[in-house]
Formats: sequence, C-alpha cells, structure tokens
Amino acid sequence: MRDGFQGDLVQLDGKLATMADAAAEAMRRATRALLTADLLLAEEVLGADDQLDELRAVCEEDAYALLALQAPVAGDLRGVLAVVYCAEKIERMGDLAAHIAGTARRRHPDHAVPAELEQVFTDLGRETAGMADRVASLVRDGGRGGYAELSRTDETVDALHARVLATITSPSWPHDQRVAVALTLVTRFYERFADQAVSVSKRLDFAATGDLPE
Repeated sequence: MRDGFQGDLVQLDGKLATMADAAAEAMRRATRALLTADLLLAEEVLGADDQLDELRAVCEEDAYALLALQAPVAGDLRGVLAVVYCAEKIERMGDLAAHIAGTARRRHPDHAVPAELEQVFTDLGRETAGMADRVASLVRDGGRGGYAELSRTDETVDALHARVLATITSPSWPHDQRVAVALTLVTRFYERFADQAVSVSKRLDFAATGDLPE
C-alpha cells in the first residue's frame, strides 16, 4: 500500500507541475499578445484558461481521495495538502495571465503598451514566466530550496512594476488617462502572478522540510 501511495503522490505532483507549465506558457503568450496587439493569440490564451481550471479540479479530487483512502501523516500529509494549496495558487496565476490577454483584446486594434514601456513589459513577461517554469521544476524535483530564489526574482518584478508606475504618473507622460489606468491594472497582474509563484514555493519548501521559510 505504501508503494502505491508514493506512486499516486508522484502522479499528483506531475499534474501540479503540468499546471505550472501551463501557467508559464499562458504568461508568455499573453505578454506576446499584449505587446503585439495580437487578437487571435489573446483569444487563445483566454480560451485555454479553462484547461487550468479543470486541472485544478483534478488535482484537488485526487488529493482528497488520497487523504480519504490512505490517511497520510507527517511529510506525506504535508505533500498532499501542499498540492491542494498550490493548485489554487497556480490556477490563479493562469487567471492573471488571462487578464493580461483580456487587456490586449480590449485594446485591440490599438497597442496596450506604448513604445517607451515595451522593454519593461517584455522583462515583466520573461521574469514572471520564468518563475512559473521554476515552480514546475521545484514540484518535479521535490520542492526544496526554491523560496529564496523566487523571492529574489519577485523583487525584480516589484522593481519593474514600480518603473511602470513611475513612468505613467510622471508629469511628462504623453498619453491619456485611459492608457495609464489600463497599464496600472496590467502591471498589477504581473506583480500578483509573481506573488502567487512565491507563495507556491514557500508551501513546497514547507512540504519538503516541515519548516516554513522566513
């Protein structure tokens, strides 16, 4: 029974890692749609979000079945509960990527991001998608030691977020208020995506070690 439980837990982790892969891809595609005003790509990102919702439901169902049938304790219990917690956070990451794609769709055929901020949003997309990639690798490798690394990346994302806000609130900002409001919202989506990734890494560290990282 013990070997069967471990096999089921490995499969459950695999589904969670697949969710993180999907969130990373959604962020990459959403950023590309945002920067290129690609309506079709934005629609594809929005349509694919349902798949992440379904994966979360599967992860939760499988996790609760393991809890009911195997009654795990200690590290095994932390691992199963971590899947439930992390699946919710990763689904939220997918939602945030979809919100970015939604901004591209609403602004089409105009570009949502002015030329002077394109590099900043390119960097935001790269950093946040990379965080989701790292979450996937942490899930597959046992979840240990990623919190400090992702916290540092989160600081980079926060700095990029601050750059956007400083630019759009500058007296020399040449665009109208509607553009500034849209960018305020969309940069917040990136910042929240990064926060969710950090939360996942923290819970994975706890599941692996029994100690919450500080």
